Amino acid sequence: MRVRAVSPDLLVTELADTIANLPIGPANGDDNDPGTGTATWIRVAIDGAPATHPDRWADALTEPLRERGRAVLRVRAEDYLRPASLRLERGREDPDVLYEDWLDDAGLIREVLEPLDPGGTGRVLPALWNARTDRAHRAGYVTVPPGGVLVLSGSLLLGRWLPIDFAVHLELSPAALARQTPGDDRWTLPAYDRYAAEAVPAQAAQVVVRLDNPERPAVVEGS
Repeated sequence: MRVRAVSPDLLVTELADTIANLPIGPANGDDNDPGTGTATWIRVAIDGAPATHPDRWADALTEPLRERGRAVLRVRAEDYLRPASLRLERGREDPDVLYEDWLDDAGLIREVLEPLDPGGTGRVLPALWNARTDRAHRAGYVTVPPGGVLVLSGSLLLGRWLPIDFAVHLELSPAALARQTPGDDRWTLPAYDRYAAEAVPAQAAQVVVRLDNPERPAVVEGS
């Protein structure tokens, strides 16, 4: 295993180059067999604890991917949380519930990921539930053109059987995660300990980026 330090700008450039060069097959389902290693759309997940700011990294990728000729749809996992009555029924600060039950996996798969399966429709609902207002979003469906890229950002995304084609995991050491997590959110830390032990996101992702020093990311290469 080798750890290579890069600047934030270079990291975004490298990720955009890698994603834009992933193989894309024809829009017709008969020729778009996952066994061929190609897909009509590329589903990218930027995964990390809130302290790693996965939304910012995902946002930073959007324009570079468009400059490389890819249509991009940004989706935030926070717009696919379950209603408060389900998320908080066992209390507001239960790390096990955060890990297991906050994300509406079924809705995210049904409305975002499955439509971008081989032979899918490409018709995606970018946001389902507004957790701040605890009401349904008013977002309409959009169609991602063939060759387009979905960039999904969020936390605790890997190891959930989500159909993702390319995952980037933003990693913090336990000490850095504790240091960079605000006091009111420290109750979440056991959920991330459990995630690291059970989902092993550093093995599930195609790219692992260490962010103990956010100004100097480090890409983990090799095993």
